[in-house]
Amino acid sequence: MASESAIRLGSFLGIFLLVALAELAWPRRPLTVPKGSRWFCNIAIVIIDTFVARLVFPIMPVGMAEIAKVQGWGLLNLVVLPNWLDIGMSVLALDLIIYLQHRAFHRVPIFWRFHRMHHTDLDLDVSSGNRFHPIEIMVSLLIKLGAITVLGVPVLAVVVFEVALNATSLFNHGNLRIPVAIDRWLRLLLVTPDMHRVHHSAIPRETDSNFSFNVPWWDHLLGTYRDQPRDGHDGIVIGLKEFRDAQRLGLGYLLLLPFRGRTG
Repeated sequence: MASESAIRLGSFLGIFLLVALAELAWPRRPLTVPKGSRWFCNIAIVIIDTFVARLVFPIMPVGMAEIAKVQGWGLLNLVVLPNWLDIGMSVLALDLIIYLQHRAFHRVPIFWRFHRMHHTDLDLDVSSGNRFHPIEIMVSLLIKLGAITVLGVPVLAVVVFEVALNATSLFNHGNLRIPVAIDRWLRLLLVTPDMHRVHHSAIPRETDSNFSFNVPWWDHLLGTYRDQPRDGHDGIVIGLKEFRDAQRLGLGYLLLLPFRGRTG
């Protein structure tokens, strides 16, 4: 799909801008660290991740879906289903795989070394939604490429999933105040900022909960859902207890973080 990159970039920039403006109008919590330094790091990481992924991987998820279709690889290429069901099942299957991947990145020490960079952010806002170490991005891409090949995910489903994953990551990391009554109903279908904020708590049992990105159902079904943080959303401490010095959390330090000390 020739326009896939343009669709993803356009949706990313549009949603980033919308959430950033909404944060200014309806902030959930006061920020504790100057926004300029955090945004520089987080946006620089997005650029580095994109460059590394394009440099290392000759085939991206959409390209793999096209190859799988031509070669007849994957479960869904062995059966005939209505397009809407094919796409819906594929998006949900990929979402479940990302949920399981997320849990593994918390559980397996070598993976946590890279994923913990995401959790060192001392504030949470739209810029946090793509703060992932380049090596984590590469591992995630390998998992995604394997899943697309085994499942035979249609090209359109890959595009829908990638756009949705980017959009929900920006949204649920947003520093957005959503009325409790609306949040209660919204989180039946989507991971909301209040739900995901629990996952960024410095309390380990809260960090190890609410792993979902798009739909919240996997946390409910697999026993990792936590409704609210112990200290409430005004009292929650964001980040990791091992990394509280904002002056040290610069771009170079973050990129080398996986190779420093114990995993915690």
